[in-house]
Amino acid sequence: MTFPIQSVRAQFPSLNRKLSSPAGVTPIYFDNPGGTQVPERVIDAVSDYYRTANSNIGGSFETGRRTDEIIHHARTAMANLLNAPGTENILFGPNMTTLTFHIARSIADLIQPGDEIVLTDLDHDANVTPWTDLQADGAVIKFARMLPDCRIDLDHYASLLNSKTKLVAITHASNAVGVIPPVHEMTRMAKGVGAMTFIDAVQFAPHGVIDVQALDCDFLACSAYKFFGPHAGIVYGKTELLKSLKPHKVRPAKDIIPNRWETGTQNHECIAGIGAAVEYLASISGSIAGCSREALVASMSTIRTYEQSLSSALLQGLGSIPSVTIFGPANPDDVADRLPTVAFNVAGKSAGEVAASLGAQGIFSWSGNYYALRLMESLGLEGSGGALRAGAVHYNTLDEVERLIDAVKALA
Repeated sequence: MTFPIQSVRAQFPSLNRKLSSPAGVTPIYFDNPGGTQVPERVIDAVSDYYRTANSNIGGSFETGRRTDEIIHHARTAMANLLNAPGTENILFGPNMTTLTFHIARSIADLIQPGDEIVLTDLDHDANVTPWTDLQADGAVIKFARMLPDCRIDLDHYASLLNSKTKLVAITHASNAVGVIPPVHEMTRMAKGVGAMTFIDAVQFAPHGVIDVQALDCDFLACSAYKFFGPHAGIVYGKTELLKSLKPHKVRPAKDIIPNRWETGTQNHECIAGIGAAVEYLASISGSIAGCSREALVASMSTIRTYEQSLSSALLQGLGSIPSVTIFGPANPDDVADRLPTVAFNVAGKSAGEVAASLGAQGIFSWSGNYYALRLMESLGLEGSGGALRAGAVHYNTLDEVERLIDAVKALA
């Protein structure tokens, strides 16, 4: 099908606004790996919550009931997006990082001195430090290294797994270089030695189909603000673990799942926005009504196909500039195992200088390490300002890619 790019862009107010500096310029958002823009329906859902449903949960009055309904709708939507068995498997929290620390603290109760945890050099630090902190409980931390093109060295990963491995934490896609590791195979290998698995899907969630049942992962985390929603975190957990692990909570809090994991009063307005963001995703395919799993699979598959054309154009254009070095897989014909997120540097200029120059032209991007600290250290970039990151999503266009490439050429 032809991707409905114009109808998609019309739903995002920020895509059509004019900047005050440079005056009158329409911004181009390639800062998406750090957070996407939101469609009108998400803005409406958040503001309507305040107007019609602002209450704590469990109230025997209209706004209390309305809040309960909104939260249930958002859980149902997220369960469909991730293909979770039920709504009780979906946890909400302030952000993915806080939820990961929360779960890691409970997993620490199971750690015995000498137990091993396997991480990767590809991951965002939100899927590293919560687990390295468990060294205080006696855990031994091992890191699966990367190949020169930033793909995971599967042979090295396999060599780290053994009967002492209690947990494997891996990313579904790199927030820095866009690599998509073979998470199904890596999870299967971890299960083969009896290890729990925690997948960081924050970067992958806006770009493709996620199926926690097919992955057979124990936990999977994502962030709504990376898939066109508000600033809030979501974690899927297997029922048996959500029931058996001990959460750290106040005494009056419910001891049933998922509530036992959601400490304190949640950000209900953001949860309303999460439901609306998933509704938006489900609408993209246009052929299936509602927020069903079927509609979401169709939409995310459509997004994935369109974004591969953006990936190819980014890699081809940047790769044609002699002074540009791309980090990660750089073949424009090989986009099946990467996202349209590209990290690169321009010879003779720092990543910060390039980002500032692009920003002055209304082209938004990030520079630095984007919290992918070990990856930048492995590439030898951490001490020199990291890299420039341009990340597209499905509301970006090929024309915007061309403008980015022309701007980088002019710099180079």
